[in-house]
Amino acid sequence: MMIPTDNNRHARSNAAFAAACDLMPGGVSSPVRAYRAVGGKPIFVSSGRGCTVRDLDGHDYIDYVLSYGPLILGHVPKPVVAALTRTLGNGTTFGMPTELETELARLVVASVPSVERVRFVNSGTEAVMSAVRLARAATKRDRIIKFTGCYHGHSDSLLVAAGSGATTLGSPSSPGVTAAATSDTLLLPYNDLDAVRICLEDQGEQIAAVLIEPIAGNMGLVPPPPESPEGGYLSGLRALCDRFKCLLIFDEVMTGFRVALGGAQQIYGVKPDITCLGKVIGGGLPCAAYGGRADLMAMVSPQGPVYQAGTLSGNPLAMAAGIATLLILRETDAYDRLETLGQRLETGLRHAAESKAGGQVQIARVGSMLGLFFSDRPVTSYELAVGSRVDRFAVFFSRLLDEGVMLPPSQFETWFLSTAHDEAAIDRTITAAEKALQDAMKI
Repeated sequence: MMIPTDNNRHARSNAAFAAACDLMPGGVSSPVRAYRAVGGKPIFVSSGRGCTVRDLDGHDYIDYVLSYGPLILGHVPKPVVAALTRTLGNGTTFGMPTELETELARLVVASVPSVERVRFVNSGTEAVMSAVRLARAATKRDRIIKFTGCYHGHSDSLLVAAGSGATTLGSPSSPGVTAAATSDTLLLPYNDLDAVRICLEDQGEQIAAVLIEPIAGNMGLVPPPPESPEGGYLSGLRALCDRFKCLLIFDEVMTGFRVALGGAQQIYGVKPDITCLGKVIGGGLPCAAYGGRADLMAMVSPQGPVYQAGTLSGNPLAMAAGIATLLILRETDAYDRLETLGQRLETGLRHAAESKAGGQVQIARVGSMLGLFFSDRPVTSYELAVGSRVDRFAVFFSRLLDEGVMLPPSQFETWFLSTAHDEAAIDRTITAAEKALQDAMKI
């Protein structure tokens, strides 16, 4: 069921979208922004402050998109703006080293358990692509295991049964990606350790790495099972990689510095060989990184033979924003506040779901990441995620929008909180969700 956006209420956004469609494919710079999964036309934003955004028509929304995760401090946080202002006066990019790179690198290495050396790039796609190249070089093997529904950027070899926008648009692979490009990518179900064991027992000598989102956030939020003294899913992957001498790569582009200062690997106590970072690391500017053990990273050019480069990698503005953000996360009670707010939102949504939807809604949360599915059973895999009621989500999304709450416009994206959210914003969201759930359950 598609819910049209009110033409009068959003007249300026609609006009802006029409102009954009004449110039850009689908009128957007990234597919999920087009609102095709929820119906209607996208809202065009004019500004953001704290936990809210304002559209071209003057409407304010409590923002749970937060640029899909980077804005952990909210919109235009003063320390980040001040750092950017200072840096901007000295230049935007040089193509030469600056001490800002070293400073941010020092913060990353001190924060992320598995990272001894780090290389900055400009996007999560670049980070994961480079990590895979490094893993293949280090092991002298070709094949990579990835998991259905996990999205690792749009490089050819990984755009297979991907999540995020690919799932939203109903095309988990893409034209233009050749069979040869994906022939060394092996697909396994997420949260199924036996499937990995069987695959490695059969093809372990050919597999360079196991690549995973330790907390899947691109098919909606789908966490791994909790670790226990007897072990768990992520620790099981670590043990299997050790046994078969392949590398474990954590794609923490979304979860790095988001669920904890040390990312998901800190929460679950599992250290990968290579970690990919993005989003929060740039404080709202384009920045990503990959890093790992010193011996592995020594293989990266110019120290080693594995080539990777980028003109704007480590640019001063992104470094300055990242430094300001990570210092706040490290030196304040930011994660305690995010956990308190997340718990308040989760509890309120659960109560609303019980009263308005019975057992037809599933809610998952890890720290300041949250997901909601219209499903009658817990969502633990890609198959269960895509089997949820996306038509009900479309109604839910639209009704919340009318109430001044902005969610990512897809069932298969994750909601994010920032330290700029407060109890009043959370409570207003819960009240709006009660109305939206009631309407969604009518179809």
